[in-house]
Amino acid sequence: MCDNKYIRFDWAAKRMLRDKANFGVLEGLVTVLLNEQIHITEILESEGNQEYMYDKFNRVDIKATNSKGEIIIVEIQLTRELYYLERILYGVAKAITEHISLGEKYDKVKKVYSINILYFDLGQGSDYLYHGRTTFRGVHTDDTLVVNAKERDTIRMKAPEDIFPEYFIIRVNEFNKVATTPLEEWLDYLKNGHIKDGTTAPGLGEASKRLQYISMNKQDRLAYDRHIDAIMVQNDVIDTAKLEGFAEGRAEGRAEGRAEGLEEGMEKGMEKAITETAKRMKQHGMNPDLIVMMTGLSKQDVESL
Repeated sequence: MCDNKYIRFDWAAKRMLRDKANFGVLEGLVTVLLNEQIHITEILESEGNQEYMYDKFNRVDIKATNSKGEIIIVEIQLTRELYYLERILYGVAKAITEHISLGEKYDKVKKVYSINILYFDLGQGSDYLYHGRTTFRGVHTDDTLVVNAKERDTIRMKAPEDIFPEYFIIRVNEFNKVATTPLEEWLDYLKNGHIKDGTTAPGLGEASKRLQYISMNKQDRLAYDRHIDAIMVQNDVIDTAKLEGFAEGRAEGRAEGRAEGLEEGMEKGMEKAITETAKRMKQHGMNPDLIVMMTGLSKQDVESL
């Protein structure tokens, strides 16, 4: 039985937020991140919308358009994946090319916002939110480049950040604050499933009405409970493997008198975590090719597990 009052965001995104009646929840998250009012006009089909027998391990992604016709990609990733930054870049490039037809002028290219909600440790950094966008600065003058662009028969100046994609990486596990701002309230919901009574944070009021666990029918509750159980097992496997690998590496480092034993322990822990996760995936009947893609192991390694 789930103890959370509200449904986890990753489940809601996969099952519920594509319903037009629930657009307000997703709009709220994007509004808080972009610091401007966003109205989603449609949810576009994308790879993560598909249903699989092993979807508890699958990422969730939503592709939406706002009132300006700009593209918003929201991706939720539960497990560590190698080459994650490269995949973010690929997803953005794919979204851009999918929405311009062959032979059209380049003025049809749409700006893309890539919002990535991660429930795993990515890289080194102490913040829970990172934002990146493209600017061109003078190497010698340090000024910012702006260029002419024609829109509706008028010429106006545009900076590269008006055109190039923007990226948001939300490291959910790094959030450990008391929620006082709309962004912090959203992180509290993403990580802990908490929504303040009477919240005014964009989207969370909608979520408190529409994403209540108790409002689900029996079949959906059972499926949701299995989803939560799978995540708990998966996290337990990864955490246990990390601790075991850390202990092994530290012991080896001490035995050999090496200061880098601690770092090696972390590396071995991550390797062991990946292997153990791959084993569990295989036990759950996941496609070997998908296991290879998600873990970075070779096909031979997966087959030998």
